[in-house]
Amino acid sequence: MTPAAPPASPGGFPFFWRVWVLGALLPVWVLTTFVATFARVDGDSMQPTLESGDLLLLLKYPRWLRAWGLPTAYPQRGDLLIFKAPADSPYSYETFLGVRHRPYNVKRVLALPGETVAIEQGRVVVNGRALAESYANDGVLSDQPPLRVPAGKVWVLGDNRLIGESLDSRAYGPVALRDAAGPANLRLWPHPGLVGGEAVSLGP
Repeated sequence: MTPAAPPASPGGFPFFWRVWVLGALLPVWVLTTFVATFARVDGDSMQPTLESGDLLLLLKYPRWLRAWGLPTAYPQRGDLLIFKAPADSPYSYETFLGVRHRPYNVKRVLALPGETVAIEQGRVVVNGRALAESYANDGVLSDQPPLRVPAGKVWVLGDNRLIGESLDSRAYGPVALRDAAGPANLRLWPHPGLVGGEAVSLGP
């Protein structure tokens, strides 16, 4: 006598396989939502550190740790942060196929919440001390008056300092951490290695 086949679900897909697929996909969803995922660079605003097409590892768990009030070192000066620019700035939007949206950006965190940042004689100055920025190119920075970074926000700048190459906090102001996906300090391809997160030293 031939054993009966297991009952199929009303949709024709066996219940066992539905459970198996769900069990396989759930860890992937948890991992990419709360732990880490990939991010691809689009544009030249982070040259010479990053090139368009570079693949980064985006860490999401620091953002969730901060949101849940748990101990975390995020954000740090020097982090490469992936975020959406402020919603109230016209510089934050792009139009694709007729739809206006806020894309994700990657820039370097230079001033943290509560710090005062300015640009003086072409150098970024935080709390009265100039940053030593070996990663940036030799572009020109226009002077800007001191600005105190509000709580829950950071001040970001592209490494490409050539005029018109980077829309950053000079245009749209400090970035809210609630609009940030997290830090992406590790490049996976084509040249694997750390590209952010190093200590950015303050001058005397």
